[in-house]
Parts: sequence; structure tokens; C-alpha cells
Amino acid sequence: MLDLNLIRENPELVKKALRDRQMDDVPVDEVLKLDAERRSLLNQVEKLKAERNAVSKEISKLKDPAERQQKIDAMRVVGDEIARLDDRVREVDEKLKYVVASIPNLPDPSTPYGKDDSENVVLRYEGEVPHFDFTPLPHWDLGTKLNIIDFDRGVKLTGTRFYILNGLGARLERALISWMLALHNQQGYEERYTPFMVKSETLFASGQLPKFVDNLYHDAEEDYWWVPTAEVPLTGMYRDEILDEETLPMRYTAYTPCFRREKMSAGRDVRGIKRGHQFDKVEMYIYAKPEESDKELEKMLGDAEATCKGLGLPYRIKRLCTGDLGFNAKITYDVEVWAAGQDEWLEVSSVSNVGDFQARRANIRYKPAEGGKPRLVHTLNGSGLGLPRTLIAVLENNQQADGSIVVPEVLRPWMGGVEVIK
Repeated sequence: MLDLNLIRENPELVKKALRDRQMDDVPVDEVLKLDAERRSLLNQVEKLKAERNAVSKEISKLKDPAERQQKIDAMRVVGDEIARLDDRVREVDEKLKYVVASIPNLPDPSTPYGKDDSENVVLRYEGEVPHFDFTPLPHWDLGTKLNIIDFDRGVKLTGTRFYILNGLGARLERALISWMLALHNQQGYEERYTPFMVKSETLFASGQLPKFVDNLYHDAEEDYWWVPTAEVPLTGMYRDEILDEETLPMRYTAYTPCFRREKMSAGRDVRGIKRGHQFDKVEMYIYAKPEESDKELEKMLGDAEATCKGLGLPYRIKRLCTGDLGFNAKITYDVEVWAAGQDEWLEVSSVSNVGDFQARRANIRYKPAEGGKPRLVHTLNGSGLGLPRTLIAVLENNQQADGSIVVPEVLRPWMGGVEVIK
């Protein structure tokens, strides 16, 4: 959430930053109007309360019963007006909070300007794209022929965009998750196993509500929401807490299944297991001091890259432009791996510095060691990596002419020594 003081004191700066994000309806003027109304109402309430307090003291000293009753009756009217204004303050407060909470983070000045994802900047390529002396198959053909992906029974169980991983396919998915968690542990991230359902407040704190309400799965009776990413519970762990400076940075990793209402259209982009309403992901998350968050962002990017390198996957790094930034982010790098069968780059991680945007929503601060007022932390997040796209790349890049798949060496201990899926 943006600082209301920033919007109040620098409205034109905020408007420009939101226009750079390609927002057509910039609600800055609405925020200023609601903020002015709220302050005016509060001023009226304070004056009436001061009047009531002063008259109450007078009443206690009055001897004449008629005059005393007259002032008591007058203060009842004032009390009713105070109650009416208090109700109005709450209404305006809620609307102001909703509008401000719907405004995305401002791009960092270093974020390149661009209208959409076509203007993202490719910074570099790493690794060699594999070349085959046969036509490589996409994973939906490979998986079906090897009987490690069952699309028909996934649809039978739930519907389109669901599937079953069989045998070594399921084991390969589990191996990827286990290996990535172990790798991030070595990189300095402490593992957390978090709930897969959270409360509304937790989603609000992480920036998912109210913006993405239509993309989330919700149990209305219990008010439980299925997590769209482990970023949500990892943000919520320290909601409304004040941390000690010496504990920072705090780095965490967690695995969760993720649940999202994907808005998908027919066509090549949605074949196979590339996009679905349920998928697995290993997350990296960091709480940092503001002056250290840029350094932590570079670390997180390097840790995501190390995951790709360990699996032997060729990848490229993109810097997202202003028009393609996620809602919470001010700086984002995308990590995309090559998938030979689909002949395309697949995004497996977005590594972002969120600044104090989530911390302000979640009220997460730290106490400076030298004393003084608590400060908001900075938060960072990134996939390390996201499945099933990583699984797709492993399958398609390691396929052999006979349709078998060579298991990456780092995964073999997690696969019980299996070297080839055939």
C-alpha cells in the first residue's frame, strides 16, 4: 500500500508513475477528495466534542433546573450529530482505505518504461539451447507416451486444466521440490511449512485483496482462502509485529500448492500442463532493511539462477518494464527457461523487490538498534522455481530419440537413483 502522505504531498508524481504503469483510470484525485472529506469530518467531530465537554462542565455548576435541562437537551442533539458524523467518518475511512489499497506499487526509477510485455528488456542469456538430430516432442506427447502424465483422468476427476502425474512423473515433481528446498536451505533460506488456506487479512496484507478477488478460491462459510502463492503466508507470518534490527535480513523458503482462477483462452498457449488452476511452487522470501533490499534482490536473483544452472536448463533474464510490473512490485526480474519441445521460453520465476508496499499493508516494522521510531521493513519475493514449467523444461530438454528422458544428475538421489525415465 502506498503512503497516504506521499499521495497527498506529491500527487503529480504518483499520477505519472501510475500512467507509466499504463493505468487509464488513475484514482489519485479520488483519494485526495476522500482524504479531504475525512479530515473535514474529523475536524467537525473534534469541535463538537470540545463543545460538549465544555458545556458538560457548565452543567455540573448550574443551580437553575430549567437552564440545566435546556443545556442537557441541547447536548443530546450535539451527541446525535457526533454519532452521525462518526458513522460518516467510518464510511469515508473504509472507502479511502479500499481505493488506496487498489493502487499498485510505484515503479522504481530504475525500472525501464514500456507499454506491455513486448517492451521488457532481455538482459542476458545463460547456457546452451539444446539441439537434437530428431524433432523434439512437447511434454504433452512425451508424458502421454511414457504414461507419466494422465490428462484424461485429471479431467475426469475435476475438469479441464487438471491432470494426474503417474509413477516416475509424480516422483520427478517431488524430487524437484525436495531438491529446490534443500538448495535454498544451503543458500541461507530457512524452510517454513505454512497453511495452504489463510484468512482475508492475510491476503490483504500481501496485496492480493481487494485487487485479485476474482482470481482466488474462497470458502465463504469459514472465510478461508486457498493460497495463490507461498508469498501470502510468508508475508502474513509477521503481520502487526515489530522485529529487532539484528534479526534482519530474514530469508525463508516454502513449498505450497498454489490455487488460481486462470483466465485462459483456447490455443497453443494452454496445451499440456503449462497453465492450470492448481500448481506447485517453491518460494523464496526476504525481510530486509530498506538500505539492504537492493543487495538482497541481487542475491535472490542469483539464487534463482543457481537453480536453473543446477538443473542444466538454459535460461534468460528479463527486466520487466513499467507496463508489465506485478501489482506489488517496484523492480522485477523474470527468469525464463528454454523448453525444446514447445520451442519457447517459459517464465519460471519473477524475482521482485516490493519495497515497503506490503509491510505498510501488513504493519511489519523493525526497531532500529540505535533507537528511534520503528521503521517499515522491505520485502522481496521470487519463485525458486515454479512448477510445472520447470518440470516441462526438464522433460523436453532431456528427451532422447527413443522417447526416454534423462534425469538431471542433481535429482537422481531424490529419485532413488533413477537415471532415465523410459
